[in-house]
Parts: sequence; structure tokens; C-alpha cells
Amino acid sequence: MIIIDGKKISQEVLAKVKDEVATLTFQPVFCDVLVGEDPASMQYVQMKGKRAESVGIHFHNANFPSSISTEELIKEIEVLNKIPNMCGIIVQLPLPESIDRRAVLDAIDPKLDVDCLGIISSENFYNGKIDLGFPTALSCMELLDSLNLDLQGKNIVVLGQGELVGRPVTALLNFRNLSPIIITRKTENKEELIKKADIIISGIGKGKYITGDMVKQGVVLIDAGTSESTSGIVGDIDLESVKDVASAISPVPGGVGPMTVAMLLKNVLNVAKSR
Repeated sequence: MIIIDGKKISQEVLAKVKDEVATLTFQPVFCDVLVGEDPASMQYVQMKGKRAESVGIHFHNANFPSSISTEELIKEIEVLNKIPNMCGIIVQLPLPESIDRRAVLDAIDPKLDVDCLGIISSENFYNGKIDLGFPTALSCMELLDSLNLDLQGKNIVVLGQGELVGRPVTALLNFRNLSPIIITRKTENKEELIKKADIIISGIGKGKYITGDMVKQGVVLIDAGTSESTSGIVGDIDLESVKDVASAISPVPGGVGPMTVAMLLKNVLNVAKSR
């Protein structure tokens, strides 16, 4: 079984991003807006900042107290939108419950919305104007493409239709005329569809949901789910139980996660190149 190495592939993507950033006539700026002091969010923002700087993209710090109001935060984002050479703004989620998430995400200039979570950039993506895409969904496709498979005529199943993985991955597959089969909570013959799948992309966040007896021999598994367990972070796929059945799997951690940051910074580069 092939373990798809997200760290290695992400380093290859980042190396290309770094090379292209070096050819620009200006230094692009990227900002991850942090509200509050959640340790996991702080660590994640710091890591993205380091990655950005490592490829020549300047990281702009924008940290605000959890007491900030929606109106104040929107004003701050409007200031960030106008920073010279700004090529990407995202908001670290989750936000404190007191803040209107939709209003804040929609305050980001759609041209700078490298997470695609604002209404305008999200609609652009689903209408096929894909200069920018949802980084996690792009990561799933990048890992799948790394296997160099002929995907035409394959039974591709997408588990879940969430905002970050399921729905945009389905769109990316449809753009390639691959007609994936979608499975949600309401799908009746789930087990049968999963058993027939040649490729499964999962983003449901149900720890170790997919086991070896549920899938067919030779299946390719792209795992974009994360859940907390007593042993740490686990994916939707029970790696131990599928290892003798699957032909390839992206592990959690070490698969889609590191890849997502690389695809996010590739989005920042795409904004810079369109200047």
C-alpha cells in the first residue's frame, strides 16, 4: 500500500511557489486574522506565518482581543484590504460566538479571499472561475493527482458535503467531468456505494469511520477528516484496518493537513501573479 506523503508533496509545491515568488517585481503580503487567544489557533497561525515567510511571502500579523465587536473587526479588515501588495487575507476560525462570522468573512476583498469563504469568491469558484479555490479541497485533488491514475470511468465517492471539503471537492471533480457519487447522512445505500468505490474522498470528521471490511480491494483513500481521540488527531479512515485492502491512502496527520497550507500559499501566489 502506498502512503501518500502530504509533507513531501507539500514541500514540492512550496518549492515551486518560492521560485515563482522570487520572479515577482514586489513582495506579496499575506495575513491570517486571529481573534482571541485559543492556543490551537495561535499555533496554526504562527505555523502559516513561518511557511509564508519561508517562500518569500511577507506575513502581516493581525491579532485582536476576543472582546472586539463585529463592526470593529470589519473596520480592521477594511484597513487590511488596502495594505500595499496585500495578496491574501484569511480569518482564523472558529471566531468567538459574539462575532458575526458571515459578515466578517464577507468583509474580505473577494480578490484577496484566498480561503474562498466569502460569498462572492465562493460563488466565483462554483461558477467555474477557479483562479482561487478552497485550499483543503485543492489539497485532496493534488494528493490524488500525485498517484497519476486515469480517473475517467472510476467510481469516485465523496463522503460528506461540508463547506471546506465535500462540496468543493465534488465541484472540482465535476469540472473534470468525473461525476462523483455523493454520500451524506441521508443517503440510504451508503454501505453498498462505499463498497463499490474505486476512490473515496472523505471529509466527515468521524474518527476511524471507514474500516477495511467496508471497502473493496485496491481502493484509493483520500482522508480529509480530523477528529480528536485519546491517541491524538485521527482521520475518517481506520488506517490499521484498511492497510491490507487499500492500494493508497493519505494519512492523518501528514496527508491533507500540510498540503492545505501549501495550496493556501499557492492561492496567494496566484493573486500576486494576477496583479
